[in-house]
Amino acid sequence: MRERIKRIAIAMNVVLLLAVFFVDQERWLRRLDALLFDANMRQAATHLPKDIVVVAIDNDSLAELGRFPWDRAVYAPFLDMLNQPDGKPKAIAFDILFNDASDPDSDRAFADALSSTDNVILPVIGVTEGEVFGKRVARPDKWLSVDRLDVPLPMFAEHAKLANINRVVSPDGVIRQTWLKLATQDGQVVPSLAYEAARMAGADLSRYDGMTDPAGLFEPGSAVAKNTITIDYHLNTEDITTVSFSRVLNGEIDPSVFKDAVVLVGFTATGLSDASGQDSGTTPIEKKMQLVYVHANIVNQLLNGSSVSYPPAWTLLLGELLLFALFVILPWRLKNVISILAFLAAAGGLLYGQMELYRASALQIRVADAILAITFAYLTNVSLKSYLESAQKQFVTRQFGRYISPDLVRQIVARDIDIKLGGDAKQITVLFLDIRGFTPLSEKLTPPELVDTLNTMFNMITETTLRHRGTIDKFIGDAAMILFNAPLDVEDHERLAVRTAYEIQQGMVDIRERIRERYGCEVNVGIGIHTGQAVVGNIGSYLRVDYTAIGDNVNIAARIESQTKPGQIMVSEAVFERTRTNFRYDEGEDRLFKGKSQAIRVFTLLGPASAD
Repeated sequence: MRERIKRIAIAMNVVLLLAVFFVDQERWLRRLDALLFDANMRQAATHLPKDIVVVAIDNDSLAELGRFPWDRAVYAPFLDMLNQPDGKPKAIAFDILFNDASDPDSDRAFADALSSTDNVILPVIGVTEGEVFGKRVARPDKWLSVDRLDVPLPMFAEHAKLANINRVVSPDGVIRQTWLKLATQDGQVVPSLAYEAARMAGADLSRYDGMTDPAGLFEPGSAVAKNTITIDYHLNTEDITTVSFSRVLNGEIDPSVFKDAVVLVGFTATGLSDASGQDSGTTPIEKKMQLVYVHANIVNQLLNGSSVSYPPAWTLLLGELLLFALFVILPWRLKNVISILAFLAAAGGLLYGQMELYRASALQIRVADAILAITFAYLTNVSLKSYLESAQKQFVTRQFGRYISPDLVRQIVARDIDIKLGGDAKQITVLFLDIRGFTPLSEKLTPPELVDTLNTMFNMITETTLRHRGTIDKFIGDAAMILFNAPLDVEDHERLAVRTAYEIQQGMVDIRERIRERYGCEVNVGIGIHTGQAVVGNIGSYLRVDYTAIGDNVNIAARIESQTKPGQIMVSEAVFERTRTNFRYDEGEDRLFKGKSQAIRVFTLLGPASAD
């Protein structure tokens, strides 16, 4: 049984290991990892912004200036109000497209305003018309390539910095990453709006040049282009200073609010969409965030010089393998209660540990695959172990339950003793008994009456034996063979054997009286006891096996019993020496038994000593 379960366990664990490896490579649990990442980011957010101001095209501005898009002449005085001598921003980044011509006079007014300042950024959009199946192939050693750029009107573009506002959306619709730079087919590199704004604000961006997040956390099996980073969100919408466009235009905002700041101009009005058809998106830190605040978070990250990092993929795979191996072993080595506590501690430790590690160093570790690995390993092996224990318990109960004490059965199960074919030599005490007067009784009784009478005697014998931790080896017709100190060690087994014999004879008094009154027959029991080395174990074949004892000392016990008189208990000298302080015996006599060349001294039990 044990070997068969072992082979099954090995096979199942190999299959599970391959399954875990496949899941890891395919990144089927990336959604869970992404959710943990989002939770970590929310927990670690500092909510401390740099000098960033959002000028919002909000509902109040629409109510005052009318339906959007506005006449572009309005942006000329707007720029004048922002670029006051005592409050000039370091960068003014528009998250609004100016790609189509409008009223010529209004366009010229805006162009003139742009020409008079050097801190304005206008957005462009990279278009990938050549994409196949809706995907653009990206390589970690190159900028993400676009086929063309949708750019502002030339009269605007020549007087402003240009930056892309392309967004990166994960498969679950969450904005977690950004391309800091894009490249056109002719080699023109275009920074992102946030990158350009941070550069103009004086940030040292050298650490981000060439930085590439590892593939696989959010998009399985994909490459990530050069200058792709995970956005380190620290700011909710309410954390960022926000003023209404109309209030800036009307001069209601103190110019000092904008001094040396990065000003982002974008949509916040309800239901208002930009040219891409969407003015908000889901982020790890906020379920619905206006996209201008996404740019603000990226600017804040670049000004702080922070980044989210990831360990090498091979370290995660090695960790998963080690944890898998650990929880293949632990269920077999520990009790189930302890092993389940270890499993829960490991799973909880992985979850808590990755959260604390992110909080301390912005290092994101994928743990979903590791938790899956230990869950598979633990549940499979603890189930196999439980099945083995149950099968073992059933086997032990089936093999011994009716013949040895429940206490010994529990010990065999608890100690996980493997009961196999074969035997071991050990010191045991053997008790043989025979029912005298059984033949005359069987002649007077019908078969059902005979069986009922015999069962009554054997029930009393069994109960007495089990009470004293003996093992009923077998019933042979009207005789029985009982072992002490097998299969488990029993302290003072010689005394227990004699005590059992004495109580059996006492129990026969009532049974003998009932048989005499009912059937007029006299029955009694003769008992012989001997102790010594014998071979005990499951002896037989794989088709039929019995737990028994064999050897010369077993034969001696049988020979002693054969010479007892009805109602007599005889013990060998070896038993006498070990029990003389507990029981009273006669003087003893030497007897020569069949098959023995020398006489064996035997003693007749008279009764228990006063102290017994």
